[in-house]
Amino acid sequence: MSVCHMKRFSLVLMLLLAVTVSGRSQNNKEIKAASGSTYAEKQGSYTPSFRNDGSRKAVRNVILLIGDGMGIGAVNAAMYANGGELTMTNLKTMGYVKTQASDDFTTDSAASGTAYATGRKTKKGFLGVDTSATAVRNLPEKLAPLGYACGVVSTDELNGATPASFFAHQRSREATPEIWADLAESSLSFASAGSRKTFMNLSAITRDDIAEAFEVVYSPEDERVTGSERLLYLPESVSYDERGDYLPATTEMAMEYLSERGDKGFFLMVEGARIDKEEHANNFGGMVRETLDFDKAVEAAIRFAERDGHTLVIISADHETGAVTLGNCNPDDGYASGTFASRGHSPVMVPLFAYGPRSREFSGTQENSEVSDKIFMILTGKAAE
Repeated sequence: MSVCHMKRFSLVLMLLLAVTVSGRSQNNKEIKAASGSTYAEKQGSYTPSFRNDGSRKAVRNVILLIGDGMGIGAVNAAMYANGGELTMTNLKTMGYVKTQASDDFTTDSAASGTAYATGRKTKKGFLGVDTSATAVRNLPEKLAPLGYACGVVSTDELNGATPASFFAHQRSREATPEIWADLAESSLSFASAGSRKTFMNLSAITRDDIAEAFEVVYSPEDERVTGSERLLYLPESVSYDERGDYLPATTEMAMEYLSERGDKGFFLMVEGARIDKEEHANNFGGMVRETLDFDKAVEAAIRFAERDGHTLVIISADHETGAVTLGNCNPDDGYASGTFASRGHSPVMVPLFAYGPRSREFSGTQENSEVSDKIFMILTGKAAE
């Protein structure tokens, strides 16, 4: 083969590999490489003692933290920008999660969120329903009757696909009024997300139904928080520049609230939703910033688990976004750079980290639906439905 042909063959091979790595973009968005870099302010990290990690002690509480769109590229970029450390990467147990939807090799948040919430794979766009659009019980609906208090926290709207997967049953993630109506009938004891404006724009009937089911507050300092049995906390904003420490602080608030109200224990899902949004925009610095903020919530959960001794913490993602690859980094300076291969989702596996009793059961490769089934089995001792 001539040198000219060899060069041409190599170029074609590189292009094919790039398309394979990036996967099929969500909504057929154009695949176009975009590079970025950032200098991050280091926030440190937390390393637990590991004294109960991987033990066979009884698990009372499970905290599932989902970084929306957080693939291994985002984790690496945030880690190196933070001096080479994150709380999640300080943990000893790690695995991978396959994220495919039932009808598409590249999932969306609704299908993957539903798999995490119910243990069932479904179609893209479906929330809490199977492939035939029949409602499937989610973890709160399975656990609440057994004495577990359940909650969700997110930097998205509460009707966003991932939090909604844990209380709603709709064949479309866009069915906003219907999703909110499902909240009133849900098994949640605690819910919080950036949804005050959306809530106020609901019909009076839906707002009244929700207010009858939950104590609705707009500040964690509201005196009604203490005496409530079910709480809906709606901050004014969860945009990064305005929310401050909302995600770690509300994670702490939810853990304490649920621990006081669950006879058997609690289940909490916490979502860092805006990692994905920054990746869709190919904003490298924004992706790093949101992943670091998510890691603060991870730290809050790990510290709680360390004190409690009977809490299992699982950290993963619903899917990867942007097909992010790492470029040059300098952990000493907080500098990281990388490249996005697309503005959509990719089908690559996402990382999973775990800490606490029974954490080793989440090592290796697993389906997102298996994570849900394992949580139910560990809490109840019963096989998933």
